Amino acid sequence: MIPQEPEELDLLAAEHVLGTLDARDAAEVERALPTNAALRDAVARWERQLAPLTILAPHVAPPADLWPRIAAARAAQATAPVVPLHRPRLWQGWAIGATAVAAGLATLLLVRPPETERMMTVLLTSRDQPAWVVEAAGGELRLAGINARPTEPGRVQQLWALPPGATAPTSLGLIPSDGRQTYSTTAIRPVPGMLIEISLEPPGGSPTGRPTGPILFIGRLAEARPS
Repeated sequence: MIPQEPEELDLLAAEHVLGTLDARDAAEVERALPTNAALRDAVARWERQLAPLTILAPHVAPPADLWPRIAAARAAQATAPVVPLHRPRLWQGWAIGATAVAAGLATLLLVRPPETERMMTVLLTSRDQPAWVVEAAGGELRLAGINARPTEPGRVQQLWALPPGATAPTSLGLIPSDGRQTYSTTAIRPVPGMLIEISLEPPGGSPTGRPTGPILFIGRLAEARPS
């Protein structure tokens, strides 16, 4: 049964978006979505919150022995004795689901090569909708547009970085029309708390070395690492 309590409904929607529900619960959510407006709103909210984090996620090839290991684990599970379990309450299911997600992320981190420190931020529109995702790692800063509107005719958008304590931002370059670009950060070292700004400028960029037009988007870098 779909819960009526807002907090439990929100947790159920989060599990649905994360994909940690069992098949029966997932099917129940799918059946309820067309007629339950509160559930639809909660699912849409979690999708908006989590979707931007996948924009810059690097593609990782699974190890060659992954499928044989899965097959062996399934075979072992099939021969294990079945122990009846009582269905956990929703908050217990959330904890189990979160643990499974964390375990999956830990496995992913183990099979991936070591990385340098990564920082990310999501730049929002004036209506608090995600517009850009920014990732800084390994001497590069990557920008990806997800809901950014086209630039006004005769104007360009320019990317800036302002480290904590700095008195003026440093230009990282112009933003191409497709909204995706990689910038070198050798001239300015990204640090947690650094502001990332996008301003509207005349063709060719700011003539003064500082933003001359309005700041359209702004965000602050934060560490992106498992806790």
